[in-house]
Amino acid sequence: MVANAKKDELSLTPMLNAYPDSLGGTLSDIADLLESSCKDAFGAFYILPSVFNTDLDRGFSVVDYSLNELLATPQDLERIRALGIRLKLDFILNHASVLSPQFQDLLKNGEMSKYKDFFIDWNAFWAGCGEMMPGGYIQPTPEYLHKMFFRKPGLPILMVRMPDGTEKPYWNTFYQQVDYPCPDARELVSELGMQYRSACVLTESLRIQLAAGKRPAELDLGRWETLRVPLTDLLESRRRYLGQMDLNVASPLVWKFYADTLHTLAGYGASIVRLDAFAYAHKAVGERNFLNEPGTWSLLARLQTIADADGVTLLPEIHASYGEKVYEKLAAKGYAVYDFFLPGLMIDALERGSADTLAAWAQEILDKHILTVNMLGCHDGIPMLDLKGLLPEERIQNLIDLIVTRGGMVKNLHGQKNVYYQVNATYYSALGESDAKLLLARAIQLFMPGKPQVWYLDLFAGKNDCEAVARAGEGGHKEINRTNLTKVQIAEALEKPVVKKQLELLRLRRNCPAFAPGADVSIESRGHVLTIEWKHDGHTACLQADLQKLTYHIDTV
Repeated sequence: MVANAKKDELSLTPMLNAYPDSLGGTLSDIADLLESSCKDAFGAFYILPSVFNTDLDRGFSVVDYSLNELLATPQDLERIRALGIRLKLDFILNHASVLSPQFQDLLKNGEMSKYKDFFIDWNAFWAGCGEMMPGGYIQPTPEYLHKMFFRKPGLPILMVRMPDGTEKPYWNTFYQQVDYPCPDARELVSELGMQYRSACVLTESLRIQLAAGKRPAELDLGRWETLRVPLTDLLESRRRYLGQMDLNVASPLVWKFYADTLHTLAGYGASIVRLDAFAYAHKAVGERNFLNEPGTWSLLARLQTIADADGVTLLPEIHASYGEKVYEKLAAKGYAVYDFFLPGLMIDALERGSADTLAAWAQEILDKHILTVNMLGCHDGIPMLDLKGLLPEERIQNLIDLIVTRGGMVKNLHGQKNVYYQVNATYYSALGESDAKLLLARAIQLFMPGKPQVWYLDLFAGKNDCEAVARAGEGGHKEINRTNLTKVQIAEALEKPVVKKQLELLRLRRNCPAFAPGADVSIESRGHVLTIEWKHDGHTACLQADLQKLTYHIDTV
């Protein structure tokens, strides 16, 4: 039996997954599409967080949870809900943008800020647990560091200049950027007493060096070396930041922020709230900073109490290897589980022409009563780390090598070379841009236990966007699978058989009564033939998929 959802909001109808500007340019354009060409194909819509007021990482650095005025209106959300489509929205639990009102208040008021404990003061957190370094931050001793799980090289800190000119490190797990706006010649005359013509020459030199990434202390000042101290102070006082600053869950103000945010999302009509990076949020000295136990589960339980008051279903998101069994722990606590195993297992099955491992995973879902949200592609890459313990290392590496030969790009684990994490590619390109493979993969996904989530670019058979990667520069690998489609491109794609047939499959999945919570689901694998059958209340839907011939047949009663 399929595990029972605690709330009806996790009904098993297909869920579209897209940015608000992915399909036509605005959320209004997506509403148009859902009212017309995609009508009756989806029962839910996961709108990625650039629908909010955000700055970096295509929305995952939130300034505040007001709607992005360029992309969405409350009326757009209401139009989508009027179609019977439930909304899923993101809550970025671990961090907020440096441009958030809270962090800006801290920068302005320092120790006098009401938000001085809203973010994690690194030195206060590690007091007595390490050595103060010349850079003004504590280096924790090895006994603490060996448990730490970092998302980038070096310590996860951002050095912040306070109003009194002192430097203070704050915990910064993910992205950070520090910029130094170049003063113009008039400012150098006013602040440093320079002659105007000399200031013009120095300004041009500063502009070139700062653009190249040099920090003030590293600048070559030439004949104006005597001005280093006041110039450095001037530049540092103008320092600007971008980044995602970790929140201090020990602060009552953070919990008020959590409650206010969940209430805001519920007000937008969200039935489901995805908790992004939730496993990083709880931190304690001497414990891991990723999924430390029992702290992480205590945090989640407290958050659930808040969500219950607003009638919101929480969907915690976490990447972990199969061998760690984190998915089992989440399921045991009553939560739906992201099936990050399916994308890789599907490609493995199609390329090998064998459904044995895929069927075994599907059977485990049924036997352990795990409710999954499954997918093929998504806004991130195709997960590979998650497969550890589920597939032999050789088969995982073969998958990586295959997708790379088809234009994919390996993302290594947190800056460590040759330690794989995911491969960035569109799912269509990862399948060799084969219509038959994409249709078979979609058919199998829609018959797998759980709630199917569909990445918009997969629906339209999107290919690897290498030009977008090049435009994005260093770290822009994710843009390979985030192409915004114009209305013209959408209209052209809707005429393709591979798109039309996917929409037919989606309408079957949404509207056939056999696909219901509590249905009897059976899985059978005989070599290259996979059979999945759903039965509920006298209705039956049966898929027979041939992984060697790349064909499928569906019967419904």
